[in-house]
Amino acid sequence: MKPTLDYGPDVLDNASAFTHPFFDRFELRHAASPIRLDANTHKNYKFPTFYGDVTSALGIFHCSYAKAEKMMLDPRMKPVRMTRGRSLVVFSCYEYRNVLGVPPYNEIAMTIPVMVDPTVHVPVLPMVLDVFKGFGYQVFSMPVTSEENRIRGHEIWGLPKTLEEIDIREDGDDCVTRATEMGADEPYFELRVPTSGKPTEFDVSSNIYSEFQGSLVRAKTHFQGTFNVNKHMSLLFRTGVEPDRRYLTLGEGPSAQVLKDLEIEAHPFQLRYAKTMNSCFDVPEPVGSDVVER
Repeated sequence: MKPTLDYGPDVLDNASAFTHPFFDRFELRHAASPIRLDANTHKNYKFPTFYGDVTSALGIFHCSYAKAEKMMLDPRMKPVRMTRGRSLVVFSCYEYRNVLGVPPYNEIAMTIPVMVDPTVHVPVLPMVLDVFKGFGYQVFSMPVTSEENRIRGHEIWGLPKTLEEIDIREDGDDCVTRATEMGADEPYFELRVPTSGKPTEFDVSSNIYSEFQGSLVRAKTHFQGTFNVNKHMSLLFRTGVEPDRRYLTLGEGPSAQVLKDLEIEAHPFQLRYAKTMNSCFDVPEPVGSDVVER
């Protein structure tokens, strides 16, 4: 999808697209004040933002714990520790067909699973047990194809959104996502996720951490859908394993270098694909002492 630079003066009237029972869980409300998109345009969106009929392709890879730690936004944050001196990086690729109040767009959330103010820094378990209150994901890069949503990301959440070309399409038995920096000729990022796998139901809520106006904030995200999952749990005990084929390809340029610096392993730890799912994302709140793990 080519980047969309233009946006109209009004909030898109598309509430009728969100009839799935998932959305009945949430009460829509306006933000405290309209969001400023430019000197002449302010929009009074409703939150949480609903996303309907979303195609999602997700790749989880091991990376260097030390390199991930250097990317933390706040000293209270620690990457989730995995085995053998590693952490994780997660690439979540979304084709948003319906978005409450705004036109469709594509997005890639590049995140590191984290704990905030952990009293005990246990390895692995925060990824599999829903009992760690400070668990969540720090966004370190979030390319989008919509200028309106790039501005929204900055103005509402402080998210590091950049405007890029993002193609998400099926290629044989894979869902392939490619991202290209503005003005570049070749993609710097390609992720191939099998469309087949073990069907697994997900109904998940989590925290997304970002930095807004100099302070650490978190926003709740919720999603529900059936994903085809491919897990490689043996990689907990092994490093440097070569995959059967290339799943992640990094090209050249500043965005690619950020990813290369994480020393991401070639073999994916987990891959997930959903042809359609539903999700929502709420406004942020300051991170305080209430996030301490219990």
